[in-house]
Amino acid sequence: MKQIRIVLLMAALIFTVATLSAAQAQQAQQPPPTIASTVDREISTIEKQIVEAAEAMPEDKFNFSPESLNIRSSDYKGVRTFAVQVKHVAASNYFIWSPLTGDKIPENIKDGNGPADVKTKADIIKFLKESFALGHKAAATLTTENMLQTPEHSKSARLRLAHLASPMHTTTTDR
Repeated sequence: MKQIRIVLLMAALIFTVATLSAAQAQQAQQPPPTIASTVDREISTIEKQIVEAAEAMPEDKFNFSPESLNIRSSDYKGVRTFAVQVKHVAASNYFIWSPLTGDKIPENIKDGNGPADVKTKADIIKFLKESFALGHKAAATLTTENMLQTPEHSKSARLRLAHLASPMHTTTTDR
């Protein structure tokens, strides 16, 4: 009985050492982070949060705005609906990231409220996801050599534009 315990303990020890060695070898093989991979990871984090919020909103509530609650003495007049706010984030992504990729802003984006012809939940989420795909493409363009350069048709450095598209910074005035 004692010999079985010793054999099992040895097997567990060997397994643990082998697992740790494999994990260390895998870490050693991963390249160090780059500007592009770091910014891309940040974009992925923001994308996940915004897309999940949009997907979680029931379709019949997509056009909700606090203005529709008709709260007396409130200042909600003109507040964007949820749908328009999601389209605003996506449109802002295009305005911010297009100078980095050289892609043209889609013709149906006329302002920060996004395309008027994109109305259904499915179409709005598709538009949102496409805008984040452009963000990943923009992040991939960043290098230590070009991150401080100002792209054509922009007033900001490439790194600032790549990092700008977040819920706290979505605006089209910094193009």
